[in-house]
Amino acid sequence: MPASINPSPVPRERDLLGQTVVMIGGSSGIGLETARLARARGAAVILTAREPDRLHRVGLELGASIAAFDATDFGRLGRFFDALPAPIDHLLVTGPGPHYVPPTGFDLDAARRDIDARLLLPLQVARHGAGKIRPGGTLLFTGCTGGRRTAAGLAFAAALEAALPAMTKSLALEVAPVRVNLIAAGFTGTPLPDSLPGDGIGELREQLGITLPIGRVVGPADIAALAVHLMTNTAVTGATFDIDGGQQLIGK
Repeated sequence: MPASINPSPVPRERDLLGQTVVMIGGSSGIGLETARLARARGAAVILTAREPDRLHRVGLELGASIAAFDATDFGRLGRFFDALPAPIDHLLVTGPGPHYVPPTGFDLDAARRDIDARLLLPLQVARHGAGKIRPGGTLLFTGCTGGRRTAAGLAFAAALEAALPAMTKSLALEVAPVRVNLIAAGFTGTPLPDSLPGDGIGELREQLGITLPIGRVVGPADIAALAVHLMTNTAVTGATFDIDGGQQLIGK
């Protein structure tokens, strides 16, 4: 039988054996779950995080290289990339949850920290890190979907969330052939800002578990699976992927 003249250029699944994945913010939540999955798929993992004790424990768990520092210290971030001993294949940047506050309660210093963590950090990572990524590798950001609703208290979150997809598209052209993508998550059950104090998180989790079309809330492992898929699918760049279990469909 003759060979197919149109073989698929991309296998259904490529493992990460022999590749190196760097997680900026890799000691908890989405970063940690992605690190675990990447490690299980054969990758060498390099983790950074702010809290050294927790990072040390995770490093031991995964057999990962670690570096403890605040990624919004951009001078320190640059030195981290300068010190990487070899090219890497994939780079994931996680960020804080959305900042939901009405104008009357707006804290300018907190807002500046959010801009650093959610807008300037991805730009600085692209500046220092893209040249360390092998051609065809991945620069992957995380964001949120909550600010897309029109509601009181969402003005600042909405502005940041609108900026990230636009930044992702532009960077995909600027740093090609490195691929750049954004994962925009809904409620994941991980800690949210103080705008949901007390039992607010538990109440929201219970409500969404009933009302979401998928019948449960999205977990960090779901986002990790998407992240690894985007690392291995070499045809995807400049895109934003929503993963919220249908939360936007029900207006929550």
